[in-house]
Amino acid sequence: MTADSSPDGRLERALASLRGLAVGDALGSQYFVPVNYPLLKRRETPPGPWQWTDDTEMACSVVAVLAAHQRIDQDELARSFAVHHDFDRGYGPAVNRLLRLVREGGDWRELASALFNGQGSWGNGAAMRIAPLGAWYADDPEQATHQAEISAYPTHQHREAVVGAMAVAAAAALAADPAGPPTAEALLDGVIALVPKSAVGAGLRRARDMLDYADADTVAAVLGCGRRTTAHDTVPFALWSAARALGDYETAFWTTAQAGGDVDTTCAIVGGVVASGGKDGAPPEGWVEQTEALPDWAPGR
Repeated sequence: MTADSSPDGRLERALASLRGLAVGDALGSQYFVPVNYPLLKRRETPPGPWQWTDDTEMACSVVAVLAAHQRIDQDELARSFAVHHDFDRGYGPAVNRLLRLVREGGDWRELASALFNGQGSWGNGAAMRIAPLGAWYADDPEQATHQAEISAYPTHQHREAVVGAMAVAAAAALAADPAGPPTAEALLDGVIALVPKSAVGAGLRRARDMLDYADADTVAAVLGCGRRTTAHDTVPFALWSAARALGDYETAFWTTAQAGGDVDTTCAIVGGVVASGGKDGAPPEGWVEQTEALPDWAPGR
């Protein structure tokens, strides 16, 4: 059984992943509010509606470009990021400035490469938005990693940020296997085989070795859970959490959120990967209803 490689089939999978990403992002962001800390400990959700952040806004651009071009067009992706950039969605200061300058006519290639003294950003922004691309390429995980690499450069050009995006896309592509979700071991082994040597890759190998750990706090202490907002401090834990709960969105979400850190981003990554698996990995309908609707310009609206 192979994945539907028609444009409609690809878009349907990408939108399923996008919905999972948006719910994880929006609900996860609620637990930055101190009054909601006790709810998180009890695995209870706060009253809605839940507003999504930059994770979802940028993911919508990824899906929009795929729907329009059937691949990643970097110039169109940078343009979409810039045109739809909402300062109040929680973007980091460097990306806020970059997107404003692109909107004013700046060259994203020069701007992104100049960030952080010419090293480029190694933040988790390229990874947080990319799971729907992996779902789009469920029939070709290698192409998913290639297109994810291309997609990172308009904002994130440091090697670790790029590899972080590649890893999340690979995980989503593998999770979207129409024959059913892989085992946790098979998912992480598949991702590790598809990404180059890097700190992200080293973290993924540690994550693979910790799959039998039940305590997410211990795993997060070893792998990181986004507190430093770097790709290598975010992606390995997120994929550990997703791998252990494929087909069970609620378990994946609570495991990820209760570890703390950059909760909206880790939950966006996990939600996007798990929801790539289709109906079995979809978020609860009640959570979808509580989540802010996607923007009018997003595909599927």
